[in-house]
Amino acid sequence: MRVLRIDERSPYRRLIGIGGIGSGIFFELEGSHTLGRNESRPGRLLDVRDYCKLHIIIHYVAKLLGAHSAGSPFHVVPVGRIGSDAPGRQVLKEMTEAGIDIAKVITSSDRPTLFSVCFQYPDGSGGNITTNNSAAAALHAHDIDAAADLFRSDGKRTIALAAPEVGLEARHYFLRCATDAGAFRAASFVAAEIAAAKTAGMFSLLDLVSLNEEEASELIGEEFSLSDPESFLASCQSLLRSAHPRLKLVVSVGKHGAYGITCTEWRHSPAIEVKVASTAGAGDSLLGGIIAAVAAGLPFLPAQPAHEAPSRMVGSALELGVLLASYKCRSPHTIHPAADLDSLLMFAQSAGCVVAPQMEQFVVEKRGW
Repeated sequence: MRVLRIDERSPYRRLIGIGGIGSGIFFELEGSHTLGRNESRPGRLLDVRDYCKLHIIIHYVAKLLGAHSAGSPFHVVPVGRIGSDAPGRQVLKEMTEAGIDIAKVITSSDRPTLFSVCFQYPDGSGGNITTNNSAAAALHAHDIDAAADLFRSDGKRTIALAAPEVGLEARHYFLRCATDAGAFRAASFVAAEIAAAKTAGMFSLLDLVSLNEEEASELIGEEFSLSDPESFLASCQSLLRSAHPRLKLVVSVGKHGAYGITCTEWRHSPAIEVKVASTAGAGDSLLGGIIAAVAAGLPFLPAQPAHEAPSRMVGSALELGVLLASYKCRSPHTIHPAADLDSLLMFAQSAGCVVAPQMEQFVVEKRGW
């Protein structure tokens, strides 16, 4: 089994994350029109495994980097709360099997594990409704303080991830702790949180943020147009230059892939065309792939625009993230159960992609820890 190389040359050796840990159910709705405010719609309950955002992201980081709780080169540590119930026990079991260290996940006796009711339309797109009175919502600053020893030990080689489905206040505090420790700070937000996060100054506490086109539009105050993306991208760069010059921004645009943007340049990585089973979780897998690549030391952006490359390449964090998101869409589950570096590279080969030389040096056989 191959993984991305993590050793003394790697910029990061640990990920600490907060965000949603939980599960849910999936309905396939009848009809393609958007669910109305007062509409009652029939739907079929699907045999689909659904997971919450932090779990999805860190699962892929752990799999791509060969993480293991017992002494592997890369350590993945979620900080969160679950309920004392069957869904909570199941997600802990699955995280452990993926190599994630669950020592900082607290079990609450008075609240249930975070739960989502997801819905999808016939084309595979969809959304979800997530509980806000779950154990995850009860995560507070003192829970983060209890994990502060992780930041104190080699904080500069730590990636701090703040994902949705816990309160903005807790995420803001977490990012301040990460900033004090000198950690690399990554996050995602849902559209309804963007204005509050911007007002609170959270984007100034980030090195990387991943948003979909709706969320990015909320951030910059301009809608994305597929026919004329340059204006939108210029507005993104203008915001970065004026307020967040160190921030790396990822904007996903569904089946058209994703853009990676800095204050000086941008690149587009097109998605690979697949038969879509479900797009749910694709954005989280995109971020998971990017974080894993950044941890290993791959460049954030491709060296040249996709249309100038002699063939389709996979050699940057953005390209690996888009590859993973495309692959994920082949699975109905929000975590593709077969996703690892081996399956990704085989998928890339079947799609006519070439692993760039600069990435080949990062691909190694996983050792037994």
